[in-house]
Amino acid sequence: MIYGKKVVLVLPAYNAARTLEKTLSEVDRSFVDEIVLVDDASTDATVEIARKLGLSHVLIHDKNRGYGANQKTCYRYALELGGDIIIMLHPDYQYTPKLLPAMIHMIASGIYSIVLGSRILDGKALQGGMPLYKYISNRLLTAFQNLFLGTKLSEFHTGYRAYTREVLERLPWDQNSDDFIFDNEFLSQAIYAGYRIGEISCPTRYFPEASSINFFRSIKYGMGIICVTIEHLSAKWGIYRHPRYRIRQLTEKVSLPA
Repeated sequence: MIYGKKVVLVLPAYNAARTLEKTLSEVDRSFVDEIVLVDDASTDATVEIARKLGLSHVLIHDKNRGYGANQKTCYRYALELGGDIIIMLHPDYQYTPKLLPAMIHMIASGIYSIVLGSRILDGKALQGGMPLYKYISNRLLTAFQNLFLGTKLSEFHTGYRAYTREVLERLPWDQNSDDFIFDNEFLSQAIYAGYRIGEISCPTRYFPEASSINFFRSIKYGMGIICVTIEHLSAKWGIYRHPRYRIRQLTEKVSLPA
C-alpha cells in the first residue's frame, strides 16, 4: 500500500501472448497490491501465459465483447478487491510500466484524481513510431476537445490511466460504449464532474505486436469523439443530460455493472 491506499493494476487483454511477459517484467510489484487481467476471448495463449506467470486474478470473457466492455469488467473487479487506486495498463507493451510508481504517487498524494500517461508531452511521438495519420488526428481531435470542453490536456486518447476509487464509484461508466470510444467517454465524464486531471510524459512505442486500431476504425473513433463532445456540451448547458453524465453522489448506493 502507498499512504495506506490499496493499489490494483488492471490489464485489459486481447491477444497479448507475445507481450504480456515483457509488460509484467517491468511492473514494480512493491507498488502494486493486486494485478487483474481480463481476457476478451483471445485466440492466442494469453490466458495460459498469464497463469504461468502466476497471476491470481485472471478473468475470461466467453466471447469478444470489446475494449470498453473489457474495462468495465476490470474496474468492477478492482472495486470488489477493495482498490483505492486503480491503474489501467495495456499488456501490449506500448506503454512502459516503469511509470507506475510516479502515477501512483500522483494519485496517492491527493493532488490528482486522475493521471494520464501522455505520448505527446515529450514531443517525440513520431520518433517513437506513431503513424503520421494517428499523430495528426490525435492533435486535431485533442485541440477540438480542449477548445469545447475548456481543458488544456496534451492528449485525450492515451490508454494509460490511473484513477481514485471515488472516480470509479461516482462516474456512471456502465453507461459507456463497449468499443474504443469508452476511454473518451470516461474522460468527458470526469471533466464534466470537475475532477482534477494530471499528466505524465510516457514514451511512445509502436511495433508490430502493439495493439492499434486501423485507419477505418480510426475514422469511426473520430466521429464518435465529435458525438461525445456534443453530448458533453448538451449536459453542461442543460439542454439534455445523457445518463452517462448523471454523476452519482457519494452517498448513493453504487450499482456496479455485471
